[in-house]
Amino acid sequence: MNGAVTNGIYCEKGSLGLTGLQNLGNTCFMNSSLQCLAHTPKLVDYFLGDHRKEINHDNPLGMHGEIAMAFGDLLKTLWAPGATSVSPRSFKSKLAHFAPQFSGFNQHDSQELLAFLLDGLHEDLNRVKCKPYVEAKDGDGRPDEDISDEYWQNHLARNDSIIVDVCQGQYRSTLVCPICRKVSVTFDPFMYLSLPLPSTSMRTMTLTVVPSDGSAQPTSVTVTVPKQGKFEDLVRALGIACSLGDHEILMVAEVYNNHIIRFLGEPTDSLSLIRDDDRLVAYKLESKFEKLSRVVFVQQQMEKNSTPETHKLSCKAFGLPLVGCGELVKGQDIHDLYFKVLKPFTTKAKESHNTVTEGEESNTPKDTSACDVKFYFTDDNGNIKGSEIIMDDSLELTCQLNVVVCWSDNMLKHYNQHLLSSPVEVYKPALFSKRPQESVSLYKCLEAFLKEEPLGPEDMWYCPGCKKHRQASKKLDLWRLPEILVIHLKRFSYSRFLKNKLETYVDFPIHDLDLSTCVAYSNGRSSHRYMLYAISNHYGSMGGGHYTAFIRHDGDRWFDFDDNYVSPIDEGRIKTSAAYVLFYRRLEDV
Repeated sequence: MNGAVTNGIYCEKGSLGLTGLQNLGNTCFMNSSLQCLAHTPKLVDYFLGDHRKEINHDNPLGMHGEIAMAFGDLLKTLWAPGATSVSPRSFKSKLAHFAPQFSGFNQHDSQELLAFLLDGLHEDLNRVKCKPYVEAKDGDGRPDEDISDEYWQNHLARNDSIIVDVCQGQYRSTLVCPICRKVSVTFDPFMYLSLPLPSTSMRTMTLTVVPSDGSAQPTSVTVTVPKQGKFEDLVRALGIACSLGDHEILMVAEVYNNHIIRFLGEPTDSLSLIRDDDRLVAYKLESKFEKLSRVVFVQQQMEKNSTPETHKLSCKAFGLPLVGCGELVKGQDIHDLYFKVLKPFTTKAKESHNTVTEGEESNTPKDTSACDVKFYFTDDNGNIKGSEIIMDDSLELTCQLNVVVCWSDNMLKHYNQHLLSSPVEVYKPALFSKRPQESVSLYKCLEAFLKEEPLGPEDMWYCPGCKKHRQASKKLDLWRLPEILVIHLKRFSYSRFLKNKLETYVDFPIHDLDLSTCVAYSNGRSSHRYMLYAISNHYGSMGGGHYTAFIRHDGDRWFDFDDNYVSPIDEGRIKTSAAYVLFYRRLEDV
């Protein structure tokens, strides 16, 4: 492929539409959905054409046409010849005005944004100026084909837009009373399918592994463990993943706001107590030091007016807490231990391939002095409980010493601030390119979605036969499929105590999604086969993360849209456990 990535833009003859969107501050969720829609067949042609003549300014359910106009203007900018990366600030402003939940610059859900936008575009472009009142009639034993057509025509009488034309389908909902066996059949439109991920017995966890002997820089390690497993299962998997030697042990801690808030130590502790967005760090220690004192170092930037007499630091902690072990007799030992652990973070260490070998010249900056860094003792919460550690003073040894290290501006310039950040970020696609141990096919997700299930006690159905509320069984069937099929994978699960993201690898078809066996009715006029053309990806956990989009462009070529960066990607790399929303277009039968 002849082309190159320059300033975030893929430069090539015929690169029309390969335009990135600037991140305005946690707006990657919006950029991901917008790029998928901006490359949706028929929608692109529609909005690049004279779409304004169909804008419904008077629809009380719409947004006075403003969302449709803002979206159309954005698409024209994205598809303009020679366009560089585009700032979606104007569109974001309109979005926040009509949907306050998306105001500000917090991270949101790309699928929630997509659902709001599709609905808003539909109402802004609804060709029906005056919606008639329509009452659904009972089936009275008529064929489902007749009933479904009646429901669909009633729907079109109130809803007629390019969004309905392209994106809406219809499913059949069947309710059966468990007592009198009364059957109720209704037909409802859908804009997208939200598919559950069949329950799995495993989960993936990503931790930052930090050597405590100054031998290497921190690395991110992703392991697969039993969902209902114990802490010992995590340590065992970590040991294999990071090639733990017989003379080494792992000490796992949770880090929050640059402090270690707890150590995980009991082998039988349940892993269910660890949330997906907990930031875990595994410190690799030599087992011979296990019984000796270990020191937890927390870095803080020294303020010019800080004084030891205050016994309090107003400066903010930064970086990854570091842990070292050794024979500590005097204050000088703490000083030496700290700079040994700190070696891989120097700018020199980065230039020497991220490792420090035994006997190598020290990476400690030559022009630092005692005034550049100061050590105080703290309690477990980081509160200073003593004066500055003097190098010649003897130490009162305990199992664990907590020390805050105060950095001067002179110290900061010698170390890689990004590398020292806590913990190492893990939101890049490379970490998800390998297929995890557990996977499920997209067809299995569809099967779970269409499976007959009893309604919950909170969703009781009023049975017209019994004249009472009953816990009926419900069965969904796909009935009428749209030209563009949007599939939302329900990766985020919620319970009373836990919020969790499922990292299950979903094996989805790229070239031929065949839904013939999933559709309850076929009129022979429309194909049930689809081709994938876009993916909205989510990397990371529930508490944060990063959204990107993979887009098929110009035939069979795929591109990675990562905010303002657009670059080619091999088709073999687009299937990852980060896939969140899938976009398919219908293939016409030959």
